[in-house]
Amino acid sequence: MAHVTREHLDRLLEQALLADDHSSLASRLYDVALDYSSGDVSRASILVLAAEEWRAAGQPARAMECFQRAVEDGGEAGFDPRAGIADTLFELDRPDEAREVIETIRKEGDVSTATAHTIAETLVAYGDLRGGLEWATQAALRCEENDPEQVALLRTRYRIRVDLGLPEDELDELVS
Repeated sequence: MAHVTREHLDRLLEQALLADDHSSLASRLYDVALDYSSGDVSRASILVLAAEEWRAAGQPARAMECFQRAVEDGGEAGFDPRAGIADTLFELDRPDEAREVIETIRKEGDVSTATAHTIAETLVAYGDLRGGLEWATQAALRCEENDPEQVALLRTRYRIRVDLGLPEDELDELVS
């Protein structure tokens, strides 16, 4: 069992960045998560990082496994790992399942800004600009002023509105 520090993860990420090897990093992160006992970073966060690296390596099925393990772990992951599952399902050309996951997240409520932002970006990436705008708008309206995700969310929302040919509104004016 290992105690995982932020520095340990940063070293892994730096080495992989230099080697440009997403598969190797994903494997190492997954191994770290399996050996995890405690640390500055939750096991769920490590599993989400591994999932993102598996996706970058072109292995969405392995990413799906990591996202699912992060959900099962239940630890803090920065955003709801089910949003990553939905994104991966779209990538696997399973849009109906992806939309079911997104609808489950919506129905449960209490969606974090980071999760809503992730879902908005996913919907836009797969051609649903209106759905992405709805998620971004609802999150922006609920967002606390000191939320670190606020500026990125507002920029995403603004970009979606421009793509839809919509005029600026009061929320768009907050982007500067």
